[in-house]
Amino acid sequence: MTPQNPLRSFLLVVAMAATSVLVACSGGAKGDAAQAKKSDKGADSAIPVEIARAARRPMSASYAATASLKAVREAQVVSMTSGVLLKLMAEEGDVVKAGAVLARLDPDRKGLALAQAEAQLKKLESEYKRSRELFERQLVSADAHGKIRSDLDVQRAAVQIARLELSYTSITAPISGVIAQRMVKVGNLIQPNTPMFTVVDSSHLEAVLNVPEREFSTMRAGLPVTMQVDALPGRTFAGTVDRVSPVIDAGSGTFRVTAAFAGVRQLQPGMFGRVELVYDQRADALTIPRDALIEGDGETAVFVLRDGKAIRTKVQVGFINGAYAEIREGLVEGDGVVTVGKVTLRDGATVEVVNGADDASAVALKGGASTAASP
Repeated sequence: MTPQNPLRSFLLVVAMAATSVLVACSGGAKGDAAQAKKSDKGADSAIPVEIARAARRPMSASYAATASLKAVREAQVVSMTSGVLLKLMAEEGDVVKAGAVLARLDPDRKGLALAQAEAQLKKLESEYKRSRELFERQLVSADAHGKIRSDLDVQRAAVQIARLELSYTSITAPISGVIAQRMVKVGNLIQPNTPMFTVVDSSHLEAVLNVPEREFSTMRAGLPVTMQVDALPGRTFAGTVDRVSPVIDAGSGTFRVTAAFAGVRQLQPGMFGRVELVYDQRADALTIPRDALIEGDGETAVFVLRDGKAIRTKVQVGFINGAYAEIREGLVEGDGVVTVGKVTLRDGATVEVVNGADDASAVALKGGASTAASP
């Protein structure tokens, strides 16, 4: 081997090392460029959202609460005298008129007491007639004649009481309505003031609401009311506010509002449901779905679709009724607002409309004209 061979070997090793470094640097640069391109692509990717259009529709302001229906007229029928119940003439569910006989007690003892009182009355009437003739002839003293007259008046009152006691053996309905409950049976010994029936007039019902004092200025008699009851799903019944209490309860911070429902045969006392009082209405309000609203930082905002981007826009909200909210400032009719997907959005983010709200949404996404003029 010649002396030059070691030198040549050394030069060859150096050349190979330099080549490896150049290849490695070139590969790293290409990898960094690809990664940067991939990152840029991720930053520009659109976020899928669903939108809805601001549109005009009738809007109402209302207060809703739950309540039970109560009958305006309800009476508990009680016995005014004692006796054995001989006959029932009405049952639960029967419709009765005021004055109708519902039951009868044993009248024998009361009848005999009346006959005795009437016989005693006839006797005193005869004595008084004879005493008057003698008094006119001055054959009897004024005191004796006055005593007989007083006894006669007392006996007449006794006869009236006996007749009243006999009439009490017929138990009658104090009001017209339906028998809601019967509490006695034939053969029971009935004592005075014993509850026997409950009669309810279901033609006039009312629901009492305890409304927060912040609503005091909005409530007044005559406002329209609707009610949906659990017993009759899918049906809505109309009524009106009958009266509003002028006093706010200091303990609960509420006041009483009574809603009346008249002539609705399907409704019955005791039914439970949701009552809604409409205190203001607007025929042409600009509205958006309530789901589009963003609450926070002491303001209300929405994400509006502008040239394919979601722009956070502050709005002033008016009435909120069910699924819709009235927008008084911040939007115009036709603006597209994000309803689904807004949680992940930031102001100015690129979005992709996935619900196919309308053709204008696609135009806006591709960089076309704005869907509506800016407010």
